[in-house]
Formats: sequence, structure tokens, C-alpha cells
Amino acid sequence: MTYYPQLILDALSHVRYPGTGKDLVSSGMIEDDMRIEGKKVSFSVVFNKLNDPFANSVIKACEQAIKTYVDPEVEIEGNVFIKSKQHAPNIERPLSHVKHTIAVASGKGGVGKSTVSANLAMALAQMGYKVGLLDADIYGPSMPKMFNVEDARPKSIEKDGKTKILPIEVNGIKLLSIGFFVNPNEALVWRGGMASNAIKQLINDGEWGDLDYFVVDLPPGTSDIHLTLVQMLQLSGAIIVSTPQQVALADARKGLQMFEVPSLKVPILGLIENMAWFTPAELPNNKYYIFGKDGCKRLAEEKKTVLLGQIPLVQAVCESGDLGRPIVMDDGELSKAFKDVAINVVKAVENL
Repeated sequence: MTYYPQLILDALSHVRYPGTGKDLVSSGMIEDDMRIEGKKVSFSVVFNKLNDPFANSVIKACEQAIKTYVDPEVEIEGNVFIKSKQHAPNIERPLSHVKHTIAVASGKGGVGKSTVSANLAMALAQMGYKVGLLDADIYGPSMPKMFNVEDARPKSIEKDGKTKILPIEVNGIKLLSIGFFVNPNEALVWRGGMASNAIKQLINDGEWGDLDYFVVDLPPGTSDIHLTLVQMLQLSGAIIVSTPQQVALADARKGLQMFEVPSLKVPILGLIENMAWFTPAELPNNKYYIFGKDGCKRLAEEKKTVLLGQIPLVQAVCESGDLGRPIVMDDGELSKAFKDVAINVVKAVENL
């Protein structure tokens, strides 16, 4: 079957922008940059503002409309790009070749957010997805340790007249961290603007390539770095990690609220409850709820979001992180728990 621009536009006329109820074509939201190469079709959709809350759902609707009204075999997934009238039209947005960008956040430190990020990325890679992982915890980068690549130093290449940073590839994951560029024995003392600029460089100058999932391990709390990332990236959604105890849940609420403010409006994919219960190695069938029981489950119900999984507190998690081998790479119930989380994350993204 031969594709031509009007055929694509006719299909897109069935897609309506939820903010106005009008179709994309008559609204002038389809950029004049359509390319057709065999079965591959690509184009851009133009929104009025940055981080439009309907952008991801509109892009999915475009992909579905073209497969429905043109041809189910069209290669369209990942080829519909987002542009904004607030951007210069010829500037490509960061990570334009990434299908889904997921931020992993927590209201406070010490809840195992980085452990969850590492194992989520690893589980997605095991499922066959192309995965990138950005360690954006600028003051306490831990990913080099968790993947046993502390001595690695990313190389640079010249591409299209620009110097790009090659991520470290480990276990099928493309990884960048500020930890690769600083002395691990020295504390980072940076102002917020300096930290934000460092993160921008890792995103913009990283040679990430085509990815299915880009997982961003955010620093704890709410700060300039969070705002910078949300403004730079078209996040598919955010995940909040917490323990069941009340003090952590109070901070988790703040994390949820940060992404929900009207100026940001990032979809919440769900919550992950870490350290949900303690299971001693010698009593593998016993559960001790030392931080409280089902705190995140109740918070998820309250906020009308999804509980993506509950991860028990066992010594093997700490040991695997110290050894640089995410626990999801092993067999057992704990590995299964992280794999189930990854499956639920994929479902949550698909349901956006």
C-alpha cells in the first residue's frame, strides 16, 4: 500500500484535542514536517504551551488513528513528535527519540528510591525494552555503585558538529550519572543552578539514541532539579516511592502534589511501597510490619492512583546493591516483586 500525506491527514482529522473538542487538522496542530519513507511515517503535533497535559494522550490517539484509518502495518510508534509554540520550531526537544520518560521520585531520602529505579530499569531491559537510566540524584549519585561501574568514565564523540557523551552500557542499560565525573570521596557542594545545569548537560549532550523507556532517578524532596527536569522533558509520568510509615507518607503526599500542580501537571503512574514488611532470611514465610502496614496502599486509594507494588525489606536487597548487581537479576520472590512492578509500570504507561 502506498501512503501519501492527505491519507495521513484524513486519518488525523478523526483525532480531537480534548482542550477544545476540535480535530487536530482543522485546528492547525499538525506541523508541516511530515515524512513518509516506505511504511515509516513521522510528523509533529504542535501544542500551545510547554508540558501540555493532553500531549501524551493525543500522541497515542494519533498513532491509533493512523493504524485504524490508514494501515495497521504503518510504522508510527515513536515517530510522532511534540512541538510547542513556545519553542523555536526548528529546535528538536530533548530525548525526541525516547518513547516514554519516567521520573522516579520520593518525598524524602532513605526510602530506597534509587534501589527501585535501578531494579525497575533492569527489569524493563530484561523484558526486551531499550532502556536508559539517568542518575539525577546530583548530591548523592549511587547508580555507579549499584551497577558496579564506579571506575567507568564515559567517552565523548563528535556527532553533527556537536560533542556528545556516550552513556556507559551495562546489562543492556544506557547509564549516565554525575558520579562518573566527580571524586566519589568528595562531597558535592553546588548551588541549585549549578546542579540543574549539570543535569541539563547529561540530558542534552548524552548520546541516548532510540529508547523505549528513559528512567530518571530524581533526588529526594522537591527542588530546582525537579522543576528543571519537568520543564525540559515531556514526562510520560512519575512514580512515587515511599515506606509505609506515616512520616514518609506525609512527604510522599508532597511529592504527589508537586507533580499535580497546574503549571507542571505530570501524570502519576502510581506508588511503590518499599520496605513494606521485614522477612528474615531464616524465616522466609514470615512478615513483620515494622514500619506499619499498607500505608502506601491507603495513600494510593486516597489519591485515586495505582499501587504498583510492595517490596519487602530483606538483607539481600542491600547486599545486591553493594555488589553492583540489582536483585531483579537473580531468582526468587524479591526478583519477582520487582518484575511485577515493571509489568505494572508498562500497563500504567499504556493506559495514559
